[in-house]
Amino acid sequence: MSTEAPTIAKYRFCPHCATPLIPIEKGGRMRMACPRCGFVHYRNPTVGVAAVILDGDRIVMGRRGPTSSYPGAWCIPCGHVEWDEDIREAARRECLEETGLHISVGQVVAVHSNFHNPAQHTVGVWFRCEIIGGDLQAGDDLDLVAWVPLDAPPQPLAFPTDGLVLAQLRRTGPKSA
Repeated sequence: MSTEAPTIAKYRFCPHCATPLIPIEKGGRMRMACPRCGFVHYRNPTVGVAAVILDGDRIVMGRRGPTSSYPGAWCIPCGHVEWDEDIREAARRECLEETGLHISVGQVVAVHSNFHNPAQHTVGVWFRCEIIGGDLQAGDDLDLVAWVPLDAPPQPLAFPTDGLVLAQLRRTGPKSA
């Protein structure tokens, strides 16, 4: 466990009483805490979801648009889970926003920690999904969506963990995912 003070503190002041936070050791790590009211800031990851949509040896992927993070890079349709949202509902919503496709959400394909952005650690959950309606069209963070070969996805990938999932799908075969 790290005992160094966080290099990127989400808060400098207590969100409850506005007192300046100080580093303290708690749980084997240095954390920012309020000396007045006792608030402790735990930097926890957010949850992301991705929709793995396969048709034989093809998968739906999208290219990230110019105003999104990682513009021009490709990804499996994905996004963050909202505070009060079920993760499967988040996968349906994100897929519809980014691809125009209505999906049914099936089994978990993979779960990975995403460390590519040091300022925002996420835990991603990739779900096997089936199309139940809609038309494939780019939206939200994506400027292009397409069926691409599972064994030759477009490059570069926005998220290294998508590369892990694609490799897993190639090893195990699309039907087993």
